[in-house]
Amino acid sequence: MQVTVRQGDSLWVYSQLFQVPLQLLLDSNPNIIPQGLMLGQTVEIPGYVTIGYQIVSGDTIWRISSRYVVPQDMLLLLNPSILVNSLRVGQIIRIPRRVTDVVVNTVRPYDYGDMLEDLTLLEEIYPFIRRRSIGTSVMGKEIPEIRIGNGPKQVHVNASFHGNEWITTPVLIRFLNEYLLALTNNGSIRGLVMNPLYRTTTLSLVPMVNPDGVNLVVNGPPSEEPYRNEVLAINDGSSDFSGWKANIRGVDLNNQYPALWEREAARGPRTPAPRDYAGTGPLTEPESQAIANLTRNSNFNRVLAFHTQGRVIFWGFEGLEPPESEVIVNEFARVSGYQPIEYADSSAGFKDWFIQDWRRPGFTIEVGRGTNPLPLTQLEQIYQESLGILLTSLYM
Repeated sequence: MQVTVRQGDSLWVYSQLFQVPLQLLLDSNPNIIPQGLMLGQTVEIPGYVTIGYQIVSGDTIWRISSRYVVPQDMLLLLNPSILVNSLRVGQIIRIPRRVTDVVVNTVRPYDYGDMLEDLTLLEEIYPFIRRRSIGTSVMGKEIPEIRIGNGPKQVHVNASFHGNEWITTPVLIRFLNEYLLALTNNGSIRGLVMNPLYRTTTLSLVPMVNPDGVNLVVNGPPSEEPYRNEVLAINDGSSDFSGWKANIRGVDLNNQYPALWEREAARGPRTPAPRDYAGTGPLTEPESQAIANLTRNSNFNRVLAFHTQGRVIFWGFEGLEPPESEVIVNEFARVSGYQPIEYADSSAGFKDWFIQDWRRPGFTIEVGRGTNPLPLTQLEQIYQESLGILLTSLYM
């Protein structure tokens, strides 16, 4: 929500009037000099939306203020053209409404378009989040990263490395929404006050690493060629893509990292396949390259990759994981009920590479239980189990 600066206004005044933490106002307006607001300048107020109201006969600012439970000064700030003593019938004014509930939609099979729609909505309401593209998929879809917070500890979380594990994306999107909601309302999640965590932790989220694969599983083969014919051929002519983990070229993105890649490639398919094909070499695919470049250009203290299924957490790789990994995974297990597993009979995964090259904690969280893609009926339970892990990643 935008307001226009009046004579004598300051960000502190807006913080008090809208009951929004000053730090969030500063982060929502990075180009504004706090001590130098200029008359007529536009300022973003996070955590609010506006509705239109048409003035009728007999309306006064006091009556509108009372009807919508909005301070008069707030109404005047949002509607600088209003003449208090001569409201015009038919005039449209903006009424501010504080956002107090989750706005994202996670009640249907969730594809790339759903994610973009939700991220755009969240970005409009909460302009202090920082969104950018870290690369594009084979089919040219941008892969967005969201950053939130400004603390020295950097935590990276991603989801949907695999197409038929798309349910992990709405888990991250809903968490993002609840975190933003708590921040702007000075609230808490499970008794944890969020604003101190915002100041100590910078959270990086890539909610959908494999957008082409997700759309393939959720919506069926694309209309574009040559992708349509190629994926049908890889899938033996079948239009059932429920078993598809790979990207649109039939490469398993979580078998793409230079951490014993040769070993993983030797025991998987030798040609493109719905799952497990490691490619012709490490990091051949644009999606895996995007995550690798993001990691190299950041300073992540730990990484979490959300997958399905099994209700387990893998946390080691070849004995290279630091001692703190065990402390963290035990807390993850406590809050989620998931089983920690130190080593898995696999390699070339994202968390493997991170542990190997940075010697910092990396985790693969396998949410839910059953056959992929997991049904939406599991989403609420998966979210509640994942929520404890996500909160722990902020406070530990």
